[in-house]
Amino acid sequence: MKQSPLITLDELDIGQSGLVCSLPHKAELKRRLMALGMIAGTRITAVNKSPCGDPTAYFFRGALIALRRKDAKNITVAVSGIQ
Repeated sequence: MKQSPLITLDELDIGQSGLVCSLPHKAELKRRLMALGMIAGTRITAVNKSPCGDPTAYFFRGALIALRRKDAKNITVAVSGIQ
């Protein structure tokens, strides 16, 4: 079985989806994201970037949140085979 390539969340193109593989190590941010339902296996989609390019809006489990690039770089996602 071929393994999906892993990238960081900030590398998702607008409209592209992935499955969350790991969350940031920073405890406060990790708790906040988990409270919103972002856990391993969650499907997440990059929806829109601000006019300056940072932050980016992401959609998952019915929530739309904006994450700064520096925080999104600490979240890994698998992208292959996601519809």
